[in-house]
Amino acid sequence: MYNLIMFGPPGAGKGTQAKIISKQFGIPAISTGEMIRAAIKASTPMGLAAKSYTESGSLVPDEVVIGIIKERLTEDDCKNGFILDGFPRTIPQAEALASMGVEITKVISFEVSDKAIVDRMSGRRLCSACSASYHTVYAPSAEEGKCDACGSELIIRKDDRKDVVESRLLTYHRETEPLKEFYSKLNLLVVVDGEGTVEDVSKRALEALGVVLHNV
Repeated sequence: MYNLIMFGPPGAGKGTQAKIISKQFGIPAISTGEMIRAAIKASTPMGLAAKSYTESGSLVPDEVVIGIIKERLTEDDCKNGFILDGFPRTIPQAEALASMGVEITKVISFEVSDKAIVDRMSGRRLCSACSASYHTVYAPSAEEGKCDACGSELIIRKDDRKDVVESRLLTYHRETEPLKEFYSKLNLLVVVDGEGTVEDVSKRALEALGVVLHNV
């Protein structure tokens, strides 16, 4: 059983790597970011509470996030393991997770420079209609500014703007980076170079877990 935590700066590729490792191990990748964005889009009470924080690049309050995670881990698909992507983000959240009796197998920290993060995120584009993802450099649409799938306008998410990305990086270094020392003391931390191709990073991550990568 693998109960994994993945963290790193915003835009480090945690979500992409979580999906790959989820497929390899047959366990769910649980992204708090995706859950929060879905709630914001649906204008749920939790989404409305979280919206002002995400748009300014701040962290969503612990009580909101912890409530979401606690409920999610009781679902049947988590019985054989899970991957937490984007949680915990602070030491109090990590302590709350431990107090829930959740045993963690490994914690992977993806290391990416601030400059690379700004370049990655400021180039991301999202379809305004179907939410398909693109990047101006790494995955451009066939027609600039238009979605290949449905032809709708591509937009920049507010939290991908350069000023917001820089604010999020400051928050990460202040609030989340201390988790490396927290989990290192528990002998759970493995550090993975998050720069390079998706395949290269996947290989490093799975090697850190003692697994040979197949069919990425």
